[in-house]
Amino acid sequence: MCGRFTLTLDAEAVQSSFGVAPPPGGFPPRYNIAPTQPVAVVANDGRGRIELFVWGLIPSWAKDPAIGQRLINARAETLAEKPSFRSAYRRRRCLILADGFYEWRKEGTLKQPMYIRLKSGEPFAFAGLWEVWHSPLGDEIPSCTIITTEPNDLMAPIHNRMPVILPRDAYPAWLDPAERPAEKLQGFLRPYPADEMEAYPVSTAVNNPRADSPECIVRVA
Repeated sequence: MCGRFTLTLDAEAVQSSFGVAPPPGGFPPRYNIAPTQPVAVVANDGRGRIELFVWGLIPSWAKDPAIGQRLINARAETLAEKPSFRSAYRRRRCLILADGFYEWRKEGTLKQPMYIRLKSGEPFAFAGLWEVWHSPLGDEIPSCTIITTEPNDLMAPIHNRMPVILPRDAYPAWLDPAERPAEKLQGFLRPYPADEMEAYPVSTAVNNPRADSPECIVRVA
């Protein structure tokens, strides 16, 4: 799964990297993004801009928005079958912007947090799905989920899943606003090349979602 990630660049740097406008007011660098928090998203809604969505998909038919806390990830292998995801998979896809993520590697009875990123240090985008939930009072909550797949060789010793990182040449097709059948999309949902990534241990401070500082991504012995 993917339960924490980072976007340490400020809004101006993200705009320069992805070529899309940030939301009004921008957003601060984040070193420990957790579920239910706002995340930077480019949706296939034709707006061509970065928006802030809640992390944890709330299906449009849900009666209680708390369901989003259980839908922070979506397995690539079952997107076309699961009621929570199949409609969004065809119609509402997005990029979720990041520059690294955390996973916890088991070491005996302990779990060591690992920080995973591209060797280049460049930001990237997770493949995501999005929805807008309407409350009985008329409020709208835009939300999203990160798609996961089987691990590559780097991730396999750490965890049995990894988030789908899309190559940049896949962005236009993934953000196509037209409805697309699952068989046309499944080829994008592959493990990212392991030789372009790196992983290293970091402080257990990241276990606390309130920890959100540059120290979170510092390598430890």
